[in-house]
Amino acid sequence: MPSFSMRSGQRLHRGLLLQHFFFGLAATSERYQSSGKPDLTEGKNMAAPAFVAKLNEQLGYEFGAHQQYLAIAAYYDSLTMPQLAGMFYSQALEERGHAMMMIRYLLDNDEVPRIPALDAPKVDFSDVVGPAEAALAQELVVTEQINELTRVAREENDFASDQFMQWFIREQVEETAKMKDLVAVVTRSKDDYERIEDWVSREDPRTEGSAPAPPMAGA
Repeated sequence: MPSFSMRSGQRLHRGLLLQHFFFGLAATSERYQSSGKPDLTEGKNMAAPAFVAKLNEQLGYEFGAHQQYLAIAAYYDSLTMPQLAGMFYSQALEERGHAMMMIRYLLDNDEVPRIPALDAPKVDFSDVVGPAEAALAQELVVTEQINELTRVAREENDFASDQFMQWFIREQVEETAKMKDLVAVVTRSKDDYERIEDWVSREDPRTEGSAPAPPMAGA
């Protein structure tokens, strides 16, 4: 059986080894900080600053789209077109959801989201075609914005943000196609509200895409 002094010596040796280990970690962290490199012990998620700035801008566009679709829904509701109004009420919620996904992503990357002030949406239209055309134009602009965000992420070698944007790219393909179809239908049947309503009731599933969506803030 080892003597008491031997066991004490072993414990002292292990203690010295642990001290050297932790002192080494501290020195490594200090060297990384002084050299301008990230501190690996912090474990923070860091999106590229250029991407963060663009994503904060996009929050305004997404919340603006939310308000514009509410205005369009209210316009169709005032014409007693419940199917088309319901489609745009649902679309407004989707746009708000997109903004909340972006807020969640910023928060997960230790960034404080910058929620901007919004301009008032367009509320006056000459006929049933106008709101649908406005919605299509908006989706085309948003597609360009989403593509630009993806480009910035890739230029900054921000691979996580690039991956985050892929869901939005797929979503924009679906939304743009949906609005193109709607414009064609309301243009062809602008004097027959019931025919438009029948088409919407058949063709609008009012669901998000099948791919798993990013998480939303507050969900």
